[in-house]
Amino acid sequence: MNSTKKIAVALTGASGRMGRMLIEIILQSSDLQLVGAIDLPSSPVIGNDATGFLGKASGVSVVADPLHALKQADVLIDFTRPEGTMEYLSVCKKLGVKMVIGTTGFTAQQKLDIQEVSKNISIVMAPNMSVGVNVTLKLLEVAAKALSSDYDTEIIEAHHHHKVDAPSGTALKMGEVIARAQNKDLSECAVYAREGHTGPRKPGTIGFATVRAGDIVGDHTVLFAGEGERIEITHRSSSRSNYAQGSVRAVRFLRDKDSGLFDMFDVLKLR
Repeated sequence: MNSTKKIAVALTGASGRMGRMLIEIILQSSDLQLVGAIDLPSSPVIGNDATGFLGKASGVSVVADPLHALKQADVLIDFTRPEGTMEYLSVCKKLGVKMVIGTTGFTAQQKLDIQEVSKNISIVMAPNMSVGVNVTLKLLEVAAKALSSDYDTEIIEAHHHHKVDAPSGTALKMGEVIARAQNKDLSECAVYAREGHTGPRKPGTIGFATVRAGDIVGDHTVLFAGEGERIEITHRSSSRSNYAQGSVRAVRFLRDKDSGLFDMFDVLKLR
C-alpha cells in the first residue's frame, strides 16, 4: 500500500454493533476510507448505504457478496463466525486483500489454514483486539513466570448471553500465555469443567470458569492463589469501542506488511 494514500477498508457484520462502531471510527479517521460493507444475505440492510444509520450517505452499499465488497479493499476487518471467516479468507487470498481477524472459536485445522494463507497475504489475528487486554496478557506473562510453583491458577470470564463459544477466545489466549510462560502445554493442563466428586485439585493445572449473563461486554480475571495470599489480574470492558480502536491500529500495522501472521503483541510492540 502507498503510505501517502488512505487505506481502503472493508468490514463484515456491517449491521451489527461492532460493525457500526467500526464504520464510525473509519469515517472519523483521516487515513482510512470505507470501501466495502458485508452482511448476511438475510440481513434487512442489504442494499442500504453502510452509513445510513448515521443519517448520512457514503456511497458504499451493504452487500452479501464478498467478491463485490472487496474489489477495492486493501484490508478486511472480520468479526463473525469461523465458517464465515474461512469463506472471507479464501476471497481475500484470491484478491490479495489483507485481513484483521477478531473472530474466535476456530478449530486447530482452521488455524493451520489461516497460517497457510498468511504466506500469501498479511493477517493480524487476535482473540481480543483491545489494547488493554493485550497489555493484560503481557502482565500475565510476567506474573506466570514468577508464580510458576506453589500457586494455583484460575481464569474466570463473563460475557453476554448471546455469546456462542466458551471459554471465550480471550480466556483461552490468557491460558496459552500463562502455560507458555510456565513451559506447559495448555491442552495438557487445562481444566474446563468441574462437577460432582472431583477430588483434590491437581497441581499445575489451569482452571477455567465461564459466566454467560445479561449484556456483559467482557470481563476476565486471572487468579493466582498461593498459601496465605492471592493475586488477581482483571480486565473489564464496558464498551466495544476498545475492540474497534484496536482493530484500526491493526489495519495501520498491516500497511507495509505483504505477508505473515501477526497478533496484537506485534501491533503494540509487546514482544
